[in-house]
Amino acid sequence: MIPCLKSRRDSMSVEALGDADGVLVVDETGFVKKGDQSVGVARQYSGTAGRIENCQIGVFLAYASRFGQALIDRRLYLPQAWAADAARRARAQVPEEIAFATKIEIARELIAAALDAGAPCRWVLADALYGGDYRLRSMLEARRQPYVLAVRSNHHLRFIAQEGLIETDPKTIAEDLPTDAWTTLAAGEGAKGLRLYAWAAIRLPWTTDEGFERWLLIRRSRKEPEKLAYYLVFAPEGTALAELAGAAGLRWAVEECFERAKDDLGLDHCEARSWHGWHRHMSLVMAAAAFLAKLAADLRRAAWSKPNETSPKAPIAA
Repeated sequence: MIPCLKSRRDSMSVEALGDADGVLVVDETGFVKKGDQSVGVARQYSGTAGRIENCQIGVFLAYASRFGQALIDRRLYLPQAWAADAARRARAQVPEEIAFATKIEIARELIAAALDAGAPCRWVLADALYGGDYRLRSMLEARRQPYVLAVRSNHHLRFIAQEGLIETDPKTIAEDLPTDAWTTLAAGEGAKGLRLYAWAAIRLPWTTDEGFERWLLIRRSRKEPEKLAYYLVFAPEGTALAELAGAAGLRWAVEECFERAKDDLGLDHCEARSWHGWHRHMSLVMAAAAFLAKLAADLRRAAWSKPNETSPKAPIAA
Protein backbone atom coordinates (compact mmCIF):
# COMPACT_ATOMS: atom_id res chain seq x y z
CA MET A 1 0.00 0.00 0.00
CA ILE A 2 1.16 3.56 -0.72
CA PRO A 3 -0.46 5.80 1.94
CA CYS A 4 0.70 9.14 0.51
CA LEU A 5 -0.48 8.20 -2.99
CA LYS A 6 -3.81 6.98 -1.62
CA SER A 7 -4.47 10.23 0.23
CA ARG A 8 -3.54 12.34 -2.80
CA ARG A 9 -5.74 10.24 -5.06
CA ASP A 10 -8.74 10.50 -2.74
CA SER A 11 -8.34 14.23 -2.12
CA MET A 12 -7.88 14.93 -5.85
CA SER A 13 -11.04 13.04 -6.75
CA VAL A 14 -13.22 14.51 -4.01
CA GLU A 15 -11.83 18.02 -4.53
CA ALA A 16 -12.51 17.80 -8.27
CA LEU A 17 -15.91 16.11 -8.07
CA GLY A 18 -17.11 17.19 -4.63
CA ASP A 19 -20.67 18.49 -4.56
CA ALA A 20 -23.43 18.69 -1.99
CA ASP A 21 -25.50 16.35 -4.18
CA GLY A 22 -22.65 13.86 -4.63
CA VAL A 23 -23.05 10.15 -3.85
CA LEU A 24 -20.88 7.33 -2.54
CA VAL A 25 -21.33 3.97 -4.27
CA VAL A 26 -19.82 0.71 -3.04
CA ASP A 27 -19.45 -2.43 -5.17
CA GLU A 28 -17.07 -5.28 -5.86
CA THR A 29 -15.45 -6.46 -9.09
CA GLY A 30 -13.64 -9.66 -10.02
CA PHE A 31 -10.22 -10.31 -11.56
CA VAL A 32 -10.07 -13.73 -13.24
CA LYS A 33 -6.82 -15.66 -12.63
CA LYS A 34 -5.48 -18.98 -13.95
CA GLY A 35 -3.14 -19.92 -11.09
CA ASP A 36 -3.46 -20.19 -7.33
CA GLN A 37 -0.51 -18.11 -6.12
CA SER A 38 -1.89 -14.57 -6.45
CA VAL A 39 -3.06 -13.19 -3.14
CA GLY A 40 -6.74 -13.84 -2.41
CA VAL A 41 -7.35 -15.96 -5.51
CA ALA A 42 -10.00 -18.68 -5.05
CA ARG A 43 -12.99 -20.32 -6.68
CA GLN A 44 -15.66 -17.74 -5.91
CA TYR A 45 -18.54 -15.94 -7.57
CA SER A 46 -17.53 -13.07 -9.82
CA GLY A 47 -20.20 -10.62 -10.90
CA THR A 48 -17.85 -9.55 -13.69
CA ALA A 49 -17.87 -13.06 -15.17
CA GLY A 50 -21.43 -13.80 -14.01
CA ARG A 51 -20.43 -17.18 -12.57
CA ILE A 52 -18.08 -18.92 -10.12
CA GLU A 53 -14.51 -18.45 -11.36
CA ASN A 54 -10.94 -18.73 -10.15
CA CYS A 55 -10.48 -15.06 -9.33
CA GLN A 56 -9.65 -12.27 -6.94
CA ILE A 57 -12.39 -9.96 -5.65
CA GLY A 58 -11.81 -6.33 -4.82
CA VAL A 59 -14.28 -4.10 -2.96
CA PHE A 60 -14.25 -0.53 -4.29
CA LEU A 61 -15.80 2.79 -3.33
CA ALA A 62 -16.72 5.35 -5.99
CA TYR A 63 -17.70 9.00 -5.71
CA ALA A 64 -20.05 10.53 -8.28
CA SER A 65 -21.55 13.97 -8.81
CA ARG A 66 -22.69 16.18 -11.68
CA PHE A 67 -19.01 16.80 -12.40
CA GLY A 68 -18.16 13.12 -13.03
CA GLN A 69 -17.22 9.96 -11.17
CA ALA A 70 -14.09 8.17 -9.95
CA LEU A 71 -13.03 5.27 -7.74
CA ILE A 72 -11.70 6.65 -4.46
CA ASP A 73 -10.89 3.59 -2.32
CA ARG A 74 -10.28 -0.15 -2.64
CA ARG A 75 -9.48 -3.25 -0.64
CA LEU A 76 -8.81 -6.83 -1.63
CA TYR A 77 -11.22 -9.42 -0.26
CA LEU A 78 -9.22 -12.16 1.44
CA PRO A 79 -11.23 -15.43 1.55
CA GLN A 80 -11.36 -17.24 4.87
CA ALA A 81 -9.19 -20.10 3.58
CA TRP A 82 -6.48 -17.58 2.75
CA ALA A 83 -6.85 -15.67 6.01
CA ALA A 84 -6.33 -18.89 8.00
CA ASP A 85 -3.37 -20.20 5.98
CA ALA A 86 -0.16 -18.86 7.54
CA ALA A 87 2.10 -20.24 4.79
CA ARG A 88 0.12 -18.69 1.94
CA ARG A 89 -0.15 -15.42 3.84
CA ALA A 90 3.62 -15.31 4.29
CA ARG A 91 4.30 -15.99 0.60
CA ALA A 92 1.85 -13.26 -0.44
CA GLN A 93 3.15 -10.83 2.22
CA VAL A 94 -0.28 -10.35 3.82
CA PRO A 95 0.23 -8.07 6.86
CA GLU A 96 -0.31 -9.72 10.24
CA GLU A 97 -3.04 -7.25 11.19
CA ILE A 98 -5.18 -8.25 8.21
CA ALA A 99 -7.87 -10.65 9.44
CA PHE A 100 -10.73 -12.22 7.57
CA ALA A 101 -13.50 -9.72 6.79
CA THR A 102 -16.57 -10.22 4.65
CA LYS A 103 -17.11 -8.00 1.63
CA ILE A 104 -19.93 -6.32 3.55
CA GLU A 105 -17.63 -5.54 6.49
CA ILE A 106 -15.05 -4.11 4.09
CA ALA A 107 -17.73 -1.95 2.49
CA ARG A 108 -18.78 -0.53 5.85
CA GLU A 109 -15.19 0.42 6.64
CA LEU A 110 -14.62 2.08 3.24
CA ILE A 111 -17.83 4.11 3.50
CA ALA A 112 -17.12 5.14 7.10
CA ALA A 113 -13.59 6.25 6.17
CA ALA A 114 -14.89 8.42 3.31
CA LEU A 115 -17.54 10.04 5.49
CA ASP A 116 -15.03 10.60 8.29
CA ALA A 117 -12.74 12.31 5.77
CA GLY A 118 -15.53 14.77 4.96
CA ALA A 119 -16.59 13.65 1.48
CA PRO A 120 -19.75 15.68 0.70
CA CYS A 121 -22.46 13.07 0.29
CA ARG A 122 -26.18 13.38 -0.36
CA TRP A 123 -26.74 9.60 -0.68
CA VAL A 124 -24.95 6.32 -0.08
CA LEU A 125 -25.83 3.71 -2.71
CA ALA A 126 -25.21 -0.04 -3.03
CA ASP A 127 -26.63 -3.20 -4.54
CA ALA A 128 -28.57 -5.87 -2.65
CA LEU A 129 -25.49 -7.67 -1.32
CA TYR A 130 -24.74 -4.62 0.83
CA GLY A 131 -28.23 -3.13 1.14
CA GLY A 132 -29.46 -6.23 2.96
CA ASP A 133 -26.97 -5.69 5.78
CA TYR A 134 -28.71 -4.09 8.77
CA ARG A 135 -25.35 -3.11 10.29
CA LEU A 136 -24.56 -0.91 7.30
CA ARG A 137 -27.99 0.69 7.46
CA SER A 138 -27.70 1.23 11.22
CA MET A 139 -24.26 2.78 10.85
CA LEU A 140 -25.51 5.24 8.24
CA GLU A 141 -28.63 6.12 10.22
CA ALA A 142 -26.53 6.77 13.33
CA ARG A 143 -24.59 9.28 11.22
CA ARG A 144 -27.87 10.74 9.86
CA GLN A 145 -26.57 9.85 6.42
CA PRO A 146 -29.30 9.30 3.80
CA TYR A 147 -29.14 6.15 1.68
CA VAL A 148 -30.88 4.31 -1.15
CA LEU A 149 -29.81 0.67 -0.83
CA ALA A 150 -31.05 -2.15 -3.03
CA VAL A 151 -32.51 -5.25 -1.35
CA ARG A 152 -33.71 -8.60 -2.64
CA SER A 153 -37.35 -9.33 -3.38
CA ASN A 154 -37.58 -11.68 -0.37
CA HIS A 155 -35.91 -9.33 2.12
CA HIS A 156 -37.66 -9.83 5.45
CA LEU A 157 -39.69 -6.83 6.60
CA ARG A 158 -41.37 -6.64 10.00
CA PHE A 159 -43.34 -3.78 11.49
CA ILE A 160 -46.28 -2.99 13.74
CA ALA A 161 -49.53 -1.87 12.13
CA GLN A 162 -53.05 -1.31 13.49
CA GLU A 163 -53.85 -4.95 12.83
CA GLY A 164 -50.78 -6.12 14.75
CA LEU A 165 -47.38 -7.49 13.76
CA ILE A 166 -46.86 -7.54 9.98
CA GLU A 167 -44.21 -9.79 8.42
CA THR A 168 -43.81 -9.44 4.68
CA ASP A 169 -41.29 -8.78 1.89
CA PRO A 170 -40.87 -6.26 -0.96
CA LYS A 171 -42.26 -8.60 -3.61
CA THR A 172 -45.49 -9.14 -1.68
CA ILE A 173 -45.94 -5.42 -1.08
CA ALA A 174 -45.40 -4.68 -4.79
CA GLU A 175 -48.00 -7.25 -5.81
CA ASP A 176 -50.63 -5.54 -3.64
CA LEU A 177 -50.08 -2.03 -5.02
CA PRO A 178 -52.93 -0.44 -6.99
CA THR A 179 -52.36 0.81 -10.52
CA ASP A 180 -52.40 4.46 -9.49
CA ALA A 181 -49.52 3.91 -7.03
CA TRP A 182 -47.01 3.98 -9.90
CA THR A 183 -45.38 7.10 -11.37
CA THR A 184 -43.15 7.24 -14.45
CA LEU A 185 -39.84 8.93 -13.63
CA ALA A 186 -36.30 8.99 -14.97
CA ALA A 187 -33.44 7.08 -13.33
CA GLY A 188 -30.90 9.26 -15.08
CA GLU A 189 -29.54 9.50 -18.61
CA GLY A 190 -28.71 6.46 -20.71
CA ALA A 191 -27.04 5.98 -24.08
CA LYS A 192 -30.45 6.42 -25.74
CA GLY A 193 -31.78 9.23 -23.57
CA LEU A 194 -33.69 9.23 -20.29
CA ARG A 195 -33.99 5.83 -18.56
CA LEU A 196 -37.68 5.80 -17.71
CA TYR A 197 -39.25 3.39 -15.22
CA ALA A 198 -42.42 3.15 -13.18
CA TRP A 199 -41.76 3.93 -9.50
CA ALA A 200 -43.67 3.51 -6.26
CA ALA A 201 -42.73 4.38 -2.67
CA ILE A 202 -44.32 3.03 0.52
CA ARG A 203 -43.49 4.71 3.80
CA LEU A 204 -42.39 2.17 6.40
CA PRO A 205 -43.77 2.70 9.94
CA TRP A 206 -40.42 2.26 11.65
CA THR A 207 -39.10 4.54 14.36
CA THR A 208 -36.51 6.93 12.97
CA ASP A 209 -34.65 10.12 13.86
CA GLU A 210 -36.52 13.40 13.81
CA GLY A 211 -36.44 14.90 10.35
CA PHE A 212 -36.04 11.56 8.53
CA GLU A 213 -38.31 8.96 6.96
CA ARG A 214 -37.88 5.34 5.88
CA TRP A 215 -39.32 4.09 2.63
CA LEU A 216 -39.54 1.00 0.48
CA LEU A 217 -38.82 2.18 -3.07
CA ILE A 218 -39.86 -0.05 -5.98
CA ARG A 219 -38.77 0.25 -9.62
CA ARG A 220 -40.68 -1.50 -12.41
CA SER A 221 -39.66 -1.87 -16.05
CA ARG A 222 -42.11 -0.24 -18.45
CA LYS A 223 -41.45 -2.79 -21.20
CA GLU A 224 -41.29 -5.86 -18.92
CA PRO A 225 -43.54 -5.15 -15.92
CA GLU A 226 -42.52 -8.41 -14.23
CA LYS A 227 -39.00 -7.04 -13.76
CA LEU A 228 -38.81 -5.11 -10.49
CA ALA A 229 -36.06 -3.78 -8.25
CA TYR A 230 -36.42 -2.90 -4.58
CA TYR A 231 -34.65 -0.39 -2.32
CA LEU A 232 -34.69 0.55 1.35
CA VAL A 233 -34.49 4.31 1.77
CA PHE A 234 -33.50 6.54 4.67
CA ALA A 235 -34.25 10.09 3.56
CA PRO A 236 -34.89 13.59 4.89
CA GLU A 237 -38.57 14.35 5.40
CA GLY A 238 -40.27 15.62 2.28
CA THR A 239 -37.80 14.16 -0.21
CA ALA A 240 -39.54 13.90 -3.58
CA LEU A 241 -40.04 10.55 -5.31
CA ALA A 242 -38.24 11.95 -8.36
CA GLU A 243 -35.10 12.52 -6.29
CA LEU A 244 -35.22 8.98 -4.88
CA ALA A 245 -35.56 7.57 -8.40
CA GLY A 246 -32.64 9.65 -9.63
CA ALA A 247 -30.50 8.59 -6.68
CA ALA A 248 -31.24 4.90 -7.29
CA GLY A 249 -30.17 5.33 -10.90
CA LEU A 250 -26.80 6.79 -9.90
CA ARG A 251 -25.60 3.42 -8.58
CA TRP A 252 -24.49 2.55 -12.09
CA ALA A 253 -21.77 5.21 -11.84
CA VAL A 254 -19.52 2.63 -10.18
CA GLU A 255 -19.98 0.28 -13.16
CA GLU A 256 -18.86 3.08 -15.47
CA CYS A 257 -15.81 3.58 -13.27
CA PHE A 258 -14.92 -0.13 -13.51
CA GLU A 259 -15.41 -0.18 -17.28
CA ARG A 260 -13.22 2.84 -17.92
CA ALA A 261 -10.52 1.80 -15.46
CA LYS A 262 -10.32 -1.69 -16.97
CA ASP A 263 -10.62 -0.77 -20.64
CA ASP A 264 -8.45 2.36 -20.62
CA LEU A 265 -6.10 2.11 -17.63
CA GLY A 266 -5.49 -1.59 -16.96
CA LEU A 267 -7.25 -2.05 -13.64
CA ASP A 268 -7.59 -5.77 -14.41
CA HIS A 269 -4.06 -6.21 -15.78
CA CYS A 270 -2.39 -6.73 -12.43
CA GLU A 271 0.31 -9.44 -12.48
CA ALA A 272 1.50 -8.83 -8.91
CA ARG A 273 1.01 -11.76 -6.54
CA SER A 274 1.51 -10.01 -3.20
CA TRP A 275 -0.91 -8.09 -1.00
CA HIS A 276 1.11 -4.90 -1.36
CA GLY A 277 1.55 -5.40 -5.11
CA TRP A 278 -2.19 -5.71 -5.67
CA HIS A 279 -2.99 -2.56 -3.69
CA ARG A 280 -0.17 -0.58 -5.33
CA HIS A 281 -1.41 -1.50 -8.79
CA MET A 282 -4.97 -0.46 -7.92
CA SER A 283 -3.71 2.78 -6.35
CA LEU A 284 -1.72 3.72 -9.45
CA VAL A 285 -4.61 3.02 -11.79
CA MET A 286 -7.01 4.93 -9.58
CA ALA A 287 -4.59 7.86 -9.35
CA ALA A 288 -4.50 8.04 -13.15
CA ALA A 289 -8.30 7.84 -13.26
CA ALA A 290 -8.52 10.62 -10.65
CA PHE A 291 -6.27 12.83 -12.78
CA LEU A 292 -8.49 12.28 -15.83
CA ALA A 293 -11.63 12.87 -13.75
CA LYS A 294 -10.20 16.19 -12.57
CA LEU A 295 -9.46 17.29 -16.13
CA ALA A 296 -13.02 16.43 -17.19
CA ALA A 297 -14.52 18.15 -14.12
CA ASP A 298 -12.47 21.30 -14.76
CA LEU A 299 -13.72 21.40 -18.37
CA ARG A 300 -17.31 21.01 -17.21
CA ARG A 301 -16.98 23.81 -14.68
CA ALA A 302 -15.37 26.08 -17.26
CA ALA A 303 -18.10 25.35 -19.80
CA TRP A 304 -20.92 25.88 -17.31
CA SER A 305 -19.44 29.17 -16.09
CA LYS A 306 -19.45 30.74 -19.57
CA PRO A 307 -22.35 33.08 -20.30
CA ASN A 308 -24.75 31.94 -23.00
CA GLU A 309 -23.90 33.37 -26.41
CA THR A 310 -26.73 34.39 -28.68
CA SER A 311 -26.48 33.70 -32.39
CA PRO A 312 -25.83 36.76 -34.58
CA LYS A 313 -28.92 38.19 -36.09
CA ALA A 314 -29.51 37.20 -39.70
CA PRO A 315 -29.02 40.03 -42.15
CA ILE A 316 -32.27 41.59 -43.30
CA ALA A 317 -32.88 40.99 -46.97
CA ALA A 318 -32.99 44.16 -49.01
